[in-house]
Order: sequence, then structure tokens, then C-alpha cells
Amino acid sequence: MAKILLAEDDRDLSEVITFALQTGGHLVQPVFEGSECLSYLRTCKFDLIILDWMMPKISGIDVCKTYRSQGGKTPILMLTAKTTIEDKEIGLDNGVDDYLTKPFDQRELAARVRALLRRPDTVVANVMRAQNIVMDTVSCKVTIDGAEIHLRPKEFTLLEFFLRHPNQAFSTDALLQRVWLDDSAATPDNLKTHIKMLRQKLDANRSQSLIKTVRGRGYLLATDDSD
Repeated sequence: MAKILLAEDDRDLSEVITFALQTGGHLVQPVFEGSECLSYLRTCKFDLIILDWMMPKISGIDVCKTYRSQGGKTPILMLTAKTTIEDKEIGLDNGVDDYLTKPFDQRELAARVRALLRRPDTVVANVMRAQNIVMDTVSCKVTIDGAEIHLRPKEFTLLEFFLRHPNQAFSTDALLQRVWLDDSAATPDNLKTHIKMLRQKLDANRSQSLIKTVRGRGYLLATDDSD
């Protein structure tokens, strides 16, 4: 699972791309203007940015230039109808990592997304484990000692994030930035509520919680069995 910012002003195309990426198991935040894209990049963290070159007010290439000049390092895939070597040279010189020329096949989009996300610390696994808990992200099932438990969508996403970053502490702000896409719902109280509900489902037969509270640092998922 990756958190992807999609900036495409063609709403029909944006909807198609969003659906394809979500079907692939990713979280997608669609935006329709360059200024809106920059606003999200100032407040949220993403694993991949997909930018349309030609957007109103602020173009994709200007978004890229601004983001890179501010130290942004997230991979950028540029969507464009521009096909000349000169255009691609401009994009690459300003921080674009890869190009996809319109019109494109959704399979090629998926392949390029996988390639850009393929980093040593972000390789995506379909099945993850922590102690006696197993998550299958393809079937969207979570089991404890082989028995399936039912999680709400946000509980599932939160657990998946913890499983992909075991034994690492994340602050409340960091979790809200990485797990919540809806800013109106991204509140510390909402996070606490979901942590509480997730613990109730994971810790039914445990003397200690799988998700630890680390004072001054936040929350982490412990992979060692300390019960």
C-alpha cells in the first residue's frame, strides 16, 4: 500500500486513475489544481506524486520545481501529452522521475507506479505477520491464530501501516499524515479512538497490547512476543 497524491485537472481521467490505483491497494488523494497540490504537499506526506503537466493556474512542471526547491524527495510521475525530447529534458532537469504519455494503458500506469515505489525500504508485501497476527492485503483479511477478525477500513489501513513499519514509533502527527487522507477526520481524538478499537480487537487474549504507547514518541507495533 502506498499513499499517492494525484494531481489531474481532467476529472473523468482522475476518477479512472483513482479507481485503478485504489483497486491496486493504494490510498489516493485526488486534486485538480497545482495550487491545491502544493497545499497538500506542505501538510501531508506521500509515497508517490502523479502530476499532470498542463493544469490551470500552476502547471505540473512548476509544482515539481517548487516542491524540489523546498527539499521534497518523493518520486514524481509526470502525465503529459508532450512527447518531444526537449519537453522531457525540461521535466527531468526539474526533478521529474518518470513520464507517462497520454493516452496510456492502465497496466502501464500500474507498472510505472510499482517501479517508482520499488525502493529497498518500501518493497510492498502482500502477506505480513506480527506475532500471531497475519494480514493478507490482497484478500483484505486479518487473522489471529488462524481465526479471522473483522476490521473497519480505517482500522485495517492503520494496522497495515504499523505492519509495514514494525518496531518503529510514530507520533500522532506522523500517523495522521500517513494514514488519514480526509483532513476533516485527521484529528488526534480520531486517531486515539481508532487505536483503542484496534487494540480491543487485537489484544483480546493478551496481557499486553501489541500496539505500544511510547511516552514522548507516539505509538509502535511490537513484533516480539513479550506476553
